[in-house]
Amino acid sequence: MHPAYLQTRFKTEHPFASWPAHFVIITAFATTGEQWTDAENTAADQALERTLRARSLDIRRVVGYSPATGHEEQGWSCELALNDACAIGRDFRQDALYVVTNGLLSVTYCDARRALLPVAQFLDRLDA
Repeated sequence: MHPAYLQTRFKTEHPFASWPAHFVIITAFATTGEQWTDAENTAADQALERTLRARSLDIRRVVGYSPATGHEEQGWSCELALNDACAIGRDFRQDALYVVTNGLLSVTYCDARRALLPVAQFLDRLDA
């Protein structure tokens, strides 16, 4: 597991009164170690949004970022089962995604190595 995944913090465009008991955070930006243009990242993010909305999911914009490097990626939170989320992640060439269950933030690979690695309490990693 890439060490940066364990240090990620999150912010939202708008504060939310409450979060679901279970949700995932998924992005479509360049996979770790790859460089994509801003246009490629934007197009992938828009395609991911359409994919999630086509499933009639309640999605919320969530940005994952690194305080150490300043790198950030726009993503989406939504209530999806792990296998469904990982399948979408693979479709969008993602290495990993985040899962929040009862407030606990975990990270997992999108491929066959699906094992939740606990990171922290989600709200402890969420900045306004």
